[in-house]
Amino acid sequence: MSSETRPHAAPPLLSRLAGVAVVSAALVAVGGTAATAAPAAAPEPTRGPCAYTPTPDEPAARPVPLPPDPRRTPDHGTVRVTLRTSQGPIGLTLDREQAPCTVQSFLHLARHRFYDRTPCHRLTAYPTLKVLQCGDPSGTGEGGPGYRYADELPTDLPPAPTDPTGVRRLYARGTLAMANAGPDTNGSQFFLVQSDSALRPNYTVFGTIDEAGLATLDRIAAGGIAATPEDPAPIDGAPALPVEICRATRGR
Repeated sequence: MSSETRPHAAPPLLSRLAGVAVVSAALVAVGGTAATAAPAAAPEPTRGPCAYTPTPDEPAARPVPLPPDPRRTPDHGTVRVTLRTSQGPIGLTLDREQAPCTVQSFLHLARHRFYDRTPCHRLTAYPTLKVLQCGDPSGTGEGGPGYRYADELPTDLPPAPTDPTGVRRLYARGTLAMANAGPDTNGSQFFLVQSDSALRPNYTVFGTIDEAGLATLDRIAAGGIAATPEDPAPIDGAPALPVEICRATRGR
């Protein structure tokens, strides 16, 4: 979510700020004269319609190749994925038609076990935002897969009834969506909506959560958010009940 000003404003849904990697120019001796090495060429995106683009300034939190990017991205049907977590199973139904490039990336990361043994690092309990955020192997909220890709934004979300301006949309309970750090910065982090939430429609929706998964989310939410010395009663932070994705598998 963007850092817009509003009552009970929450931090961005992905706080993975672009880190600046400082690289010293290599000096080599050429004919007795010091020369500066030519800068490396910018990494090329994949050649298909999804254009997964490497982010060398934000290297992968866990090694993983770029996703396949066929000329005809699968865009029909649904795919079941189960997140087997330390707090219980969370079943997902991914919708290829709704967000084909996102589903393709998510399945790729699951296939390469990118999500296995990773924490869900953020739980929110704002009046208008109740989500669990996962997908960063580093557990810091700053990690990603070493690539980014474009948004596939929803166009049919109803207005959020809690927003009189009509700007925010309803991300309903059971929605599965991508976190981001701004336009076209999707990577690996995603959020699971535990209760109806009001957000600008700036987050790619790519599936839904099953009833067993919602029961797991409710249990995690009921455990609350871990207190810190700075904030003894937080409404945004690490879940008090630690949540680890032990394995993300295709199917039930």
